[in-house]
Amino acid sequence: MDAFYASVEQRDRPELRGQPVAVGGSRERGVVAAASYEARRFGVRSAMSSISAKRKCPGLIFVKPRFDVYRSVSHQIRAIFAEYTPLVEPLSLDEAYLDVTENLKASPSATAIAEEIRARIRGETGLTASAGVSYNKFLAKIASDERKPDGLFVITPKRGPAFVEGLPVGKFHGIGPVTRAKMEALGIHTGGDLRARSLAFLQEHFGKAGPYYYSLARGVDERPVRPDRVRKSIGAETTFGADLFTAEEARAALEPLIAKVWSCCEASGVSGRTATLKAKYSDFRQITRSRTSDAPITSRPAFEGLVSALLEPLFPVGKGIRLLGVTLSSLDVDAEPHEGRQLRLPLEADAALPSRGDREG
Repeated sequence: MDAFYASVEQRDRPELRGQPVAVGGSRERGVVAAASYEARRFGVRSAMSSISAKRKCPGLIFVKPRFDVYRSVSHQIRAIFAEYTPLVEPLSLDEAYLDVTENLKASPSATAIAEEIRARIRGETGLTASAGVSYNKFLAKIASDERKPDGLFVITPKRGPAFVEGLPVGKFHGIGPVTRAKMEALGIHTGGDLRARSLAFLQEHFGKAGPYYYSLARGVDERPVRPDRVRKSIGAETTFGADLFTAEEARAALEPLIAKVWSCCEASGVSGRTATLKAKYSDFRQITRSRTSDAPITSRPAFEGLVSALLEPLFPVGKGIRLLGVTLSSLDVDAEPHEGRQLRLPLEADAALPSRGDREG
């Protein structure tokens, strides 16, 4: 989906259409969860602090997120997908992989299916979507960003390897800023540069990820579309209107986050072993602290106790805390009745991370 959260707000509020809109945050505090394309022209991006976004775009309009609406629209879109293939791997509320090799419409053309789905989404939701069509997930993802917004791009098997050669490594899905900088320091700037390096060289410098990069540089990605992909962690976070300076304030602020994470665990029939606490200070310095239990954490008090133990060493603080987050990971899924079920955490306004589509394009 194109600038999903912001586009939903512009759809539902005509006065926002054509205006630079930021979903989440406020003029003084918080983080942008999504930005309209009008705002992006000024350099506003998701995960940017509200203050920085306002500096870049003085006329920016901040809108409170409505995640219940975004989830509802996402369900509409997934219902459309289900009419074409059962092989749908959701990545977030606004993005998914579809394998249409064998599809419910008996269509021989993935491109035709993508066009039909985009038309259905526009007709039924009033929103635009961009699609990438290719022979594997890596190239389909790259293609989906080529014609945003409201576009479609196809990378054929014949064209794939050559397309990758000219691609900056920073555009490779799975290569973030740190890895990109490391590659560039090694003289690797494009897919062609990456392809010129041996498997041994890539393993030496990038460890277990080396074979993956070696394959991508050749346009190869064997990962299947997995409709039963299980989430590896459940988390929630919030940015505060005023900085926190005491442990008592922090404990009180963590209570609703812990409750939210635990309620999702109970609803989904999972337990976890690793509790993680995230804190961001007023100077935007960020730390994370984790602790892993020998046995699964099976009660909220036990989870709360681990989080509390991670919190105490942070005090006293020199700088105020502007954000706290908690995550439960190393998840174990009960055999019955939830095996193979994807976890979905109901996100609230400040507890949400930007959706993948908003982060990446």
